[in-house]
Amino acid sequence: MALFDDRADAGRQLASMLDDYRGRDLVVLGLPRGGVPVAAAVAKRLHAPLDVIVVRKLGLSFEPEVAMGAIGEEGVYVRNARVLAQSGVPDAQLRAVERRERPLLEARVAELRAGRPRVELAGRIALIVDDGVATGSTARAACQVARLMGAARVVLAAPVIAAGAVTELQRPAGECADRVISVAAPFGFASVGQYYRHFDATTNADVTALLAASGQDPPRQRPSWNATADGRTSTTP
Repeated sequence: MALFDDRADAGRQLASMLDDYRGRDLVVLGLPRGGVPVAAAVAKRLHAPLDVIVVRKLGLSFEPEVAMGAIGEEGVYVRNARVLAQSGVPDAQLRAVERRERPLLEARVAELRAGRPRVELAGRIALIVDDGVATGSTARAACQVARLMGAARVVLAAPVIAAGAVTELQRPAGECADRVISVAAPFGFASVGQYYRHFDATTNADVTALLAASGQDPPRQRPSWNATADGRTSTTP
């Protein structure tokens, strides 16, 4: 059953649940591509800066929509242990897919940011927004990117999240989201698109236009963040 007319409508419905974040020091971060129109509606209502966190699903070869893991900016890599166990895909094969997908992710980062600097997250609330969450792998990757960038608190919000993913997205503590918010969290989740009347593909051009229209965040002193191989970070003044 459709709950939302389109992504803009879903964003407005989601934004109505986020009014307690209005006026706080936060950045709204859309997950490209479909999450950005939702995030834009949220950022507009909260009068907050809009940016993206770029992640990429590592789908099963025989069922690409099912994520066996995900990668993100800053070298983030997430395994979906449940999907890997059920599918029998060995970790070496997953790593091979990661190596193949990493250059594609970096190319998307360059295209979507189009030379614009990343909005500073250090010490702020990172409000990560997608158009829906099925398995949660890409959402977990995005949460880890936000923490690597110094976010003080990470909140994940989506119009619809599979009931089984909600708990997983809040553990282990310090790795996933501090809080998960959705308009609906149904059981029997098949696909995000089933909850939308209109679910047309969002293009890279749509994303860059929304980012360009969102305005600029006030400049801040930005530290240099470096992700190490074991996921820790270091800073340089």
